[in-house]
Amino acid sequence: MSSESSTTLTNVGRWWHRTPFAPAIALYVALRLATLAIVALANLFTHHGLVNDLSIWDGAWFLKAVYHGYPSHLPMAGGHVLANPIALFPVFALCIRWLSDLTTLSAPVVGLLLSALTGLVAVVAVGKLTREFTDQERAERAALLFALAPGSFVFNLIYNEGMVITLCAMGLLALLRRRWVLAGVIGAVATATSPVGLVFAASCAVSALAAIRAKRQWMALAAPLLAPIGFFAWMGYLWAHTGNLRAWQITERDGWNSFPSLLYPLRILGKFLSNPLSPTMTGQILFFGTVVSIIGLVVVFKQHLPIELTTFATCAVLLFSTASPVGLRPRFVMLAFPFTIAAASRWSGTRYRALLIVSAVLFVLMSIETLTSFAVFP
Repeated sequence: MSSESSTTLTNVGRWWHRTPFAPAIALYVALRLATLAIVALANLFTHHGLVNDLSIWDGAWFLKAVYHGYPSHLPMAGGHVLANPIALFPVFALCIRWLSDLTTLSAPVVGLLLSALTGLVAVVAVGKLTREFTDQERAERAALLFALAPGSFVFNLIYNEGMVITLCAMGLLALLRRRWVLAGVIGAVATATSPVGLVFAASCAVSALAAIRAKRQWMALAAPLLAPIGFFAWMGYLWAHTGNLRAWQITERDGWNSFPSLLYPLRILGKFLSNPLSPTMTGQILFFGTVVSIIGLVVVFKQHLPIELTTFATCAVLLFSTASPVGLRPRFVMLAFPFTIAAASRWSGTRYRALLIVSAVLFVLMSIETLTSFAVFP
């Protein structure tokens, strides 16, 4: 080997060791590329087009928002509101539109790239958040486990999970560092990106209350006051745009038959336990997602994570488990990312490796199901 080649390899090795969470980043990129390669191979037979195959489910609705904007009147049929883009919060769609206008890339391609890139940033953000109150080793494990989460298949689709997880993770980091205004501003963007942002707003409120009680840090109120602004701004815009104060809630209820129900998780558990073979695949996925989330909460509390993360995980589970018919499917379990942090902090060695293997198997199964069938929405 020439000295020049040896020097190059040495420099690459140094770069690898200096890069934070390099194994997690490498795994994340490998999973994205492998998925793209498999879909591209399948397209040799289906001829659907790679971009079309990945622009499905919520992605199709985001693209409608990009191309046509949000309707000024709620579309009706038979006295009910039809499914329409109003159900999707605006930041992700606006970013796709702006980036598409700035480049020569089509909106679907921009959406796929944005989803993948924000997912990558989310992996690093989860690692940085973990390192803030543990150590580098646990942070590396958390980032790697998050990159392999069963729900991470959505980073190959036009979904906003990467964006909202990044915002919430960095917002939680700002709360831990007591940077109240920054946390509030991040929260305002998060609540305009997804309803999940409201979970972060709850963390802001609990963190501020704790700071005020302990040290009379009244500046902490900036975080919970600023964080929900994005949500209320979106609701206000829809009111002015459609003339209906409840445009989003009605679209969710009529268009997607989605509504809050405290009994929904009990129905999922009860139906499965009474006859494990009776639920559809969706029912089985929701049952195991609910069980995993319960276990995840137990681990979060046993690990004594910072109250901001404990609040986030608890509120996320309450929000998703009571959202009929969404429930705790893999991508929503992934959104409760303090589960990953708690598991990676608690387990190492054989148990951690076993957890990685189980996550890998479930990731493959969910990717296959999502990309080859419409029987279960992701």
